[in-house]
Amino acid sequence: MRWTVHSERAIYDSRWVRLALADVEVPGLRRFDHHVLRMPLPAAGTVVHDPDRGLLLLYRHRFITDTWGWEVPAGAVEPGETPEQGAAREVVEETGWRPGPLRALTTYHPSNGIADQRFHLFLAEGATHVGAPTDPSESEQIAWVPLPEVRRIVSRGEMRDGLSLTAVLYALALGQLDGAGELDGRELDGRELDGRELDGRA
Repeated sequence: MRWTVHSERAIYDSRWVRLALADVEVPGLRRFDHHVLRMPLPAAGTVVHDPDRGLLLLYRHRFITDTWGWEVPAGAVEPGETPEQGAAREVVEETGWRPGPLRALTTYHPSNGIADQRFHLFLAEGATHVGAPTDPSESEQIAWVPLPEVRRIVSRGEMRDGLSLTAVLYALALGQLDGAGELDGRELDGRELDGRELDGRA
């Protein structure tokens, strides 16, 4: 059944988020106030894949949850940008690598019970190193992570970001990453791979 929205008023409003209180009614049952998060800017993220290197990932801390984890490059789509343009820009800004042509994976609402936020996911085959990230505060490390280790990162709960987890699992489930190289038994410990510091230049 479709709920009836009688009205909605803002409690807090900014460029990034608006908290609203909606007067809603479940037909034939009850009427009540429901908190709603309105997100003016959608987000876009990219699974950057190279058959020989693996996935281009960031290792970073998130202060809100006080957790460390691996993520795909992602961020807000700015006004005037298409989701694809925003996704490509975020890859360059956060990693210093320019992705190859982007292909859309899916668009979804991560928390549609309370928020209207939209995530646009893309896949890029390959990337070209163009320099240092423009915002070094975005991550602790940048690394090409071989696909078998990506699977281990996921299974160990070391990819905690919902956008990243959905993007990687979506690409894996649909066979978008077939043919990636093997890890030969070596594991990534969050700091080094094959004795090299994970700065994206190895």
